Amino acid sequence: MMTIEKILAMPENHNFDRKSIQVSLAELSATVCAFANAGGGTVAVGISDSDHLVEGVNSHSERLNKILRIPTDFCFPAVPVRTELVGCTNSEGKPDQILLMHIDASTQIHSDQNDYVFVRTGSITKKLDFNERLKLIQSKGVRSYEDEPVAGATIADIDLQFVASYCRTLGYRKTPEQYLRENECFVTVEDGCDHVSVAAILLFGKNPQSFFPKASVRFIRYGGNTDPHGDNQNVICDVTFEGRILEQVEKSFSFISALFEEKKFYRLDGTVVTGKEFCSLVCTELVVNAVVHRDYRINGFEINIRMFDNRIEILSPGTHNGIVELENILHTRFSRNPRIASFLRNFGYVNEFGEGVKQVCRELESMGVPAPVYDCSDFILRTVVMISSSSNVDTVVTKVADSS
Repeated sequence: MMTIEKILAMPENHNFDRKSIQVSLAELSATVCAFANAGGGTVAVGISDSDHLVEGVNSHSERLNKILRIPTDFCFPAVPVRTELVGCTNSEGKPDQILLMHIDASTQIHSDQNDYVFVRTGSITKKLDFNERLKLIQSKGVRSYEDEPVAGATIADIDLQFVASYCRTLGYRKTPEQYLRENECFVTVEDGCDHVSVAAILLFGKNPQSFFPKASVRFIRYGGNTDPHGDNQNVICDVTFEGRILEQVEKSFSFISALFEEKKFYRLDGTVVTGKEFCSLVCTELVVNAVVHRDYRINGFEINIRMFDNRIEILSPGTHNGIVELENILHTRFSRNPRIASFLRNFGYVNEFGEGVKQVCRELESMGVPAPVYDCSDFILRTVVMISSSSNVDTVVTKVADSS
């Protein structure tokens, strides 16, 4: 449950923003469109941007009515928005309320009254140029796949007990089936028939792999720094983690964490990072990123985590997401599967959209380890993370490319 204390403490980022009650309607409409075009988000209205002064909305009824009409009158097509009022004490010491506008990621392209298209990049609302807009249009078709109905799936394929536990996590008071039917397009009705979405099966299915055999995470540990083929193979262990997406993440983290437990990494300032801490950094950001952003239409290849003596490689089916390119990957985020991302965020695995990769880079830099290197070919996005500062990352990437 959101409180004014939480709202004031939250950083502005890829999925959260604060706006004064006096915000211009044009500025707020750009923010609403940006969240809808990217991964969704929440706008808190009634708190000044600059000094976090709690203005409240109760004494601004005319202004508030205009703000509530923004998603329908200033955004094209209209953006569905859920609103919530949170009690507070304003800067004058009087009881008041803050307006929260909850915006889901959309499969459509939304523009403002000037036909400008925006996306959220970190804490910035960015206007797209013509080429970026074309890429966003192309990517929307890919992203909407998580909302597509799964052939042959029915609500009997959903683990309603697991949905019930998730509802308790959210504080959702209705039944599990009501949650599925009323939220995130998990179960929709067309021509009198239930349609169960890809996201619903991957997140809540009793056996997701019966519909998506390669929707899993495979971990391979090699001896040494190379991946020879044939008789020279040096595979120490090879294990695949299946089940729902949350199970895959938790199993992967637990297994890799045990391998890293004894290893120590020394930061440049002399402090020590344990292997478990390093594993947490890699898994909760880069591995979860792979699960969240993989293209689930590609069903012939699972996510691969390949661990060598000097590096970890994470291979995820799919190319870059939306307007994200190799050149801007540290600063630009776009969620291919926003419903999956939102689910994992509620379990603490995706804390700040757009900040994870930068956090990894900062931490690795403090340890004298190069930033992750990204390579995309044959519809596979490869991330290379060194675990030894003495290794030459360019040589490793060249060898990786040759071996594939």
